[in-house]
Amino acid sequence: MILEAVMLQVREGMEEEYEKTFKKASSIISKMKGYIHHELQRCIEQKGKYLLLIQWETLEDHTVGFRQSPDYQEWKALLHHFYDPSPTVEHFQRVDLS
Repeated sequence: MILEAVMLQVREGMEEEYEKTFKKASSIISKMKGYIHHELQRCIEQKGKYLLLIQWETLEDHTVGFRQSPDYQEWKALLHHFYDPSPTVEHFQRVDLS
């Protein structure tokens, strides 16, 4: 499993609209091949800051399957105008501590 972590900064005053739009956009990502789960967290200390966590079966399910799909273009059209600056996407893999 791969964890995609994205720190998002939403333009001031657009937070409520963003959350409503993100709820709609969630149906896009949740139908993708390799999608496992996602959650959006709102920062307590900094207004407009969010953390998006998405679990994928493989890195390619995100970077190829989703990012190169027509569905990604719809996702991008719905959400990307809210962000300033553009988000940084990082991928993580669990460390076996046993």
